[in-house]
Amino acid sequence: MKKPIAVRTLYGHVMQELGQRIVSGKVKPGEVLPREETLAGSLQISRNALREALKVLSAKGLIESRTGVGARVLEERHWNLLDADVLSWRCASMPTDDFVDKLVEMREIIEPAAAAAAARRRSGAQLARIEEAYGAMAAAQTQDAWSQADLAFHDAVLQATGNELMQSLFSVIETALGTLLTLSARNASDFRYSLSYHQKVLDAIRQQQPDVAHKTMRSMIADSHENLRQHYATTRRKARA
Repeated sequence: MKKPIAVRTLYGHVMQELGQRIVSGKVKPGEVLPREETLAGSLQISRNALREALKVLSAKGLIESRTGVGARVLEERHWNLLDADVLSWRCASMPTDDFVDKLVEMREIIEPAAAAAAARRRSGAQLARIEEAYGAMAAAQTQDAWSQADLAFHDAVLQATGNELMQSLFSVIETALGTLLTLSARNASDFRYSLSYHQKVLDAIRQQQPDVAHKTMRSMIADSHENLRQHYATTRRKARA
């Protein structure tokens, strides 16, 4: 499973710092980063470590380096937006309404179809894994425990599709999905408010009812999206008051 790069190396720390600055908009597209010696000095690292970090950021489409010019920040259209690190940095800052809408649209395309496929093809072991994740959600006493179990539930559904291409999608959307699930739970009056939707999806998969699984998963996503819309509308009203 593709994960964000672990920050265990010096270049990893620098890569994370610079990547977050770029993705959050603190450094704008078109801007040229300071010269190597200046940037390395400000970050208190060696030029070799800086070069390694810049190579990674270049591979992710965030910057391009030109001899005699330096490293220039590229426009967002060049970024590898499904890269685990880029998604993580994007989600670390408060996601905009537009970004949340795009994440939800991605879920609407992938997850209802996955639930229907799981209902058609799931094995006994795969069903047991979905049931286990649902049980952890039902037993969760904290928001963190809920979010972890919720993510495991959606992963288990994708793994039950019997489609290795769809199964691999989880490694791509994990960061974005985890962010959405956490935001939705955090902004609800009861973080377990969607448990009944998950129960219905589980029942449909257990009873091998793909149409019901598809419809219920889509309703779950729509309800979560509406919850987030209301939260952002309330936040904007308070900001204007």
